[in-house]
Parts: sequence; C-alpha cells; structure tokens
Amino acid sequence: MSKSKTAEASIAELVREIAEHDYRYYVLADPKVSDREYDALLSELQTLEREHPELVRPNSPSQRVAGEATKLFPPAVHAVPMLSLANTYNRDEVIEFDTRVQGILERAPNFGYMCELKFDGVAMSLLYVNGTLQRGSTRGDGTTGDDVTPNVRTIRAIPLEPRTASPYANESFEVRGEVFMSLEGFRKMNREREEAGEQPFANPRNSTAGTLKTLDSHEVAKRPLTFVAYHLRFDDPKIEASEKLDTQAKRIEALKQLGFPVSKEVRVVNSIEAVMEFAMHWQEARESLPFEIDGAVVKVNALREQETLGSVAKSPRWAIAYKFEAKQAHTRLNAITLQVGRMGTITPVAELEPVALTGITIRRATLHNADEIERKDIRVGDMVIIERGGEVIPKVVGVDATKRPKHSKPFYFPTVCPECESTLVRPEGEVNWYCENPECPAQILARLTHFASRGALDIEGLGEQSVQQFVEVGLLSSVADIYDLHTHSDELLALDRMGEKKVSNLLEGIDQSKKQPPARLLFGLGVRHVGINVAKLLIKAFGSIDALRDATEEAIDAVPSVGPEIASSVFTFFRIQKNLDILDRLRKAGLPLHETEPRVAKNLSNEFFVGKTFVLTGTLPTLTREEASAMIEQRGGKVSGSVSKKTSYVLAGEEAGSKLKKAEELGVAIISESDLLRECS
Repeated sequence: MSKSKTAEASIAELVREIAEHDYRYYVLADPKVSDREYDALLSELQTLEREHPELVRPNSPSQRVAGEATKLFPPAVHAVPMLSLANTYNRDEVIEFDTRVQGILERAPNFGYMCELKFDGVAMSLLYVNGTLQRGSTRGDGTTGDDVTPNVRTIRAIPLEPRTASPYANESFEVRGEVFMSLEGFRKMNREREEAGEQPFANPRNSTAGTLKTLDSHEVAKRPLTFVAYHLRFDDPKIEASEKLDTQAKRIEALKQLGFPVSKEVRVVNSIEAVMEFAMHWQEARESLPFEIDGAVVKVNALREQETLGSVAKSPRWAIAYKFEAKQAHTRLNAITLQVGRMGTITPVAELEPVALTGITIRRATLHNADEIERKDIRVGDMVIIERGGEVIPKVVGVDATKRPKHSKPFYFPTVCPECESTLVRPEGEVNWYCENPECPAQILARLTHFASRGALDIEGLGEQSVQQFVEVGLLSSVADIYDLHTHSDELLALDRMGEKKVSNLLEGIDQSKKQPPARLLFGLGVRHVGINVAKLLIKAFGSIDALRDATEEAIDAVPSVGPEIASSVFTFFRIQKNLDILDRLRKAGLPLHETEPRVAKNLSNEFFVGKTFVLTGTLPTLTREEASAMIEQRGGKVSGSVSKKTSYVLAGEEAGSKLKKAEELGVAIISESDLLRECS
C-alpha cells in the first residue's frame, strides 16, 4: 500500500475518532479521554493533513476555523419558512389554544402534546446535503436569513457530519435549533473580558446574537457558543412520510441518533393541564438549569395533525410558546445616589429596601443615566420593579405608580459632583454626565485601584481597601506615588492591619510590578476606551509609550482596530501636563515604557525555548504567570498574549479559557507546568 493510501486511511480513522470524542463531550457530556489525549489526536491529524494537503476533508475537525474574515453575510433563502411561535404570558390563552386544536382535530386518536423548554438564544437552520454540513443560517424575516456558515462551523456541539450509526447519516436534511451560551461559559467569558479591560456583555442571549454576526470566525471560535436541536426535516418525501418519524418525539430521537444535542427536559402529555404543570414547574425551577430559558414550548406531537392544523400568518397553529415572566421583584426606592467612576462617569444607583431575587438579596440596582430616570419617571419613595437577567447587575425597569407616596417629587439630576462638588458636564451627543476634576477623591481611588489590579500592574497587597486607607492618610494621590511608598515604611507600619510581613509583601509586589510590559502599564494609566487588547495593539504599532505620546491623532487612528474615538482619547490624554508628569515619575521609578527583546541568561538557553513563542492561559498549580513568563524569557523564549499560527506552545493551567480553544483549533502544541519545569531542569 502506498504512503498516500496509508495516510488517507489514518486521516479517515482520526476524523472518525475525533468526531466520536466531540459527540461524547458536547452532546452526551460523557468524555472518555482526557483533554491532553484529545489534543494529541487532533495534533496527529493536523500533522498528517499538513503532509498531505490533498487529503484534507472540508469537514475535518481541523477545519472548524479556517479562511479569512467574512466581509458580509450572504442571504440564505429557507426552503420552508422559519415561522415564529405565537407567544403568550396568559394561562387562559394556552387553554384557548387547546380548545382550537381540539376543535379542528376532533380529538384524533393519537392526540398529544410535546412539551419543551424555550431556550433563550438565536434560532438557527442547518442544512446537510448527503450527510455533510453545507449551510448554517439565521431566521431573518422567516423567509430569508443570513448565511453564517463559517461561524456555525466553529460550534463544536454541531456535527460537521452526522453519526454513521444513524440510518439517515447520508441523507439530505435540515435541522433547526437554538444557538446559546451556558451560564458558566458566559460568566467565564465576562471574567476574561473584565481582566482584559473590556466591557462585559449584558446577557447570554445578546452576546450570542452579536457573536453570530461577527465577521471573523476566529473570534467567534473564542466564544462559548453551543447548540440544541428541536426540528428535523428530510428532503426525501419517502423518509419524511415514514411512520418511524411521524411524531415530534420520534424526530427528537432521530436527532439524537444523528449526533445532535437535544434537550433532556421534554415530555409528551395528553392534556392541557399536564402542559401547564410542565410550564409551571420550569417557571419555578429555571434557576436550577445551567442555561437561560424564557418559557415553555407546546407542540402537537403528531406531524400529520400538525399538517391538518397548518399555519396562519407567520405562526403555526399547532404550537404555542408560554413565556415566563421576567425575574422581577417589587421593593421601595429609599434613595438615589451617584457613583463616580475612574473616568469621572456619573452613574445613578438605586438604594433599595432589601429584597430577594434569583437567590440573592438585592440592596442596590443601576438606574443607568439621567435620561432613563426621566423617561421612567423614577422618584425617591416609589415602589419600583427590579429585574435581574443573565447574571448582570440588577436594574430598575419600572415603577408601580399606584403605590407612589403623596407629595412625591420628580428627581432632578444633580449639577455638582457628590465627591468633590465640581460642576458636572454632559458632552454633546452623550447620555452620561461627567466630573472633569482629576483631583476628585472618588476618581483617584478608582484610578489607583485599577492601576494595581490584576489585569494592569498586578500589585499584590494593593487592593481597594488598602488603596482607600493610603489615600485617606495622604500616602497616595496618584499612581506615581505608589513607587514612593518604600520611603514611607514607618508610616505604613503605623497603620491598622499593616504588620511587617504585610508591608514587606506590599513593597515586594510594587517592585515586581516594574517588570510588567509597557502594554500593561498603558492599560493601567486608565486612558479612556483603552482596554488591555487596545493597549497591546498600540504598543505593537509604536514600540513604546513615549512614541505613542508623541504620535499625531491621525497616526493613532491609522492603527488597525483602533478608530477615531480611541485615537482622540489617547491623543488628548497625552496633551494633559499632569499625565505627562506622572509618566516621567513612572519612568524614573523604573517602569518599562519601551518594548524590549528578552535577554537570554547565560547557560540557561536551550533549543526548546530559543526563538519559540509561548502563550500562557489558566491558573498554574505552583507558578504564577509572571514566574512562568520569566523562566521562558530567561531561556530565550518569547511570551505573547494571544494565540496565532506562529505560537509554538500554549502553557495551560486550570480553567484555561478561549486561548486554549484557539490553540486546539490551530493545532498549537499544549504543555503543562510539569512540562515546563522538566525543560527548565
């Protein structure tokens, strides 16, 4: 047998084996191999495919993220319209639905309802031709949606090819279902965004919708999208009419056989009372689910009866969605206070009578901005309605005007800062008010806390409480003062809860922060609109903070992914003398303002490290990221913040995030802390 034929057989077997492991992991939640074993299989496949590019299959697991970013989404016409379900929040309307169904069907012998959960995600159509995924498209207007196939292919819960165990594996068919994010995945993604200085997403559903419309599928692959299937239709009329597929329940089983994830919480019942029992149960128990739902779906189970009932306008007669009320509570608004952010942004906050909602006690909720307060006519003393969805900060969504106290007065947004009494300003075209006094105590506290945070200079021992204490006694008023604290040891020791060991650790943490790269310093300076990723882009483009300081606004705007708003903010920041003075003090303190090549320590370099690029992700068992980075750089390696095809190794620890997933998709070798220590020994 030729080498080519041997490789072809090996590739086919690896594709089959990896697909089986994907099925067990993403559909059954019952993996049979470790992540490392799975990665080894994928790496072996990618090696063979590189050696034999002519044998690469379009639906190979290695091809889940491939090609350039999409410039637009082509239209996708649905062969059968994707109808929207009629919705109701009213039990009586569900009973009326049942009455209409019974009247048309005259209580057919096989009558029954399939009850399903209504996943709070984005509807998706998947077309398979001869057993191969050809297209993934959104609902759109029901007739025409967006072809988002490159993004759909990154979702590992969606099989690129059905399981061969199904008798329908090689047929042409359409699967419909919901793309969504688990709550755990959503929270983890937001934690990573906040650590990177990026704005967290509001809720899982919105972030799912936004992700599917992202033009770069490599970015989509970083997001924790998953899928649940609930509809199956075959092109072959004989299969479509088969008695083996004549109910919704049988189609769900067929979807499972094909390798699609389906909801475990489905039930076939024979009365509308049982339907409502199902709906009421999940309205109360939805907090126990690892994902968001917003209702229950009721479908006539028999497909022949569905055909008899037909459709009206844009909704089928044979199904209805019973929507759950939002997670809300009513409580008294005792006061409206104003929070001052590190950029001077003024955020109104509702101070509430404590109330339980979704398992926690709510005492405060955001009021967003002055316009929202005026639009909803929210007043102190009102009985307000608060809502908490998608694990975001509670918000006030309305007022029960019938319980408004007599003589209540509209709330007028203050004109002075609550912390420093400076006059507030509202820039044209913006909804927020700002305190523009850089000496505002609240801004100073927030800026110092941000500078020392994990995502910025990562100064151990300098958390919010310590910062506040040092500000109150006059030891800190700017970030540059942090590097003078070593001259105030006696004053630090005299403070409450500041023993010798704590002071020693703090000063050591401050000294260690001088080793952080300039991008972390730029992020720590708190330039408006500059998160850690933008900071890295800017340092990569200009090479140093000094060069960025001297750059024109046009030059900053020319950096890819920056844009005019960020460019204006950066340019303005470096035109303020106080900021320049702080920068000079930081330079004199020894902080790195220039990107420098790592120096190779004598007798430490070896071929495992020299010239190689490493990316770190997750929490290592014994080493900090800084310690691991230092070990790599001392031996001639380079540490990068993002994974690409040029990455040599990804050093992964516990709770590794999107970087690990991208490494898997690109075929980058993944090592553990023990691997690193072995190479360093």
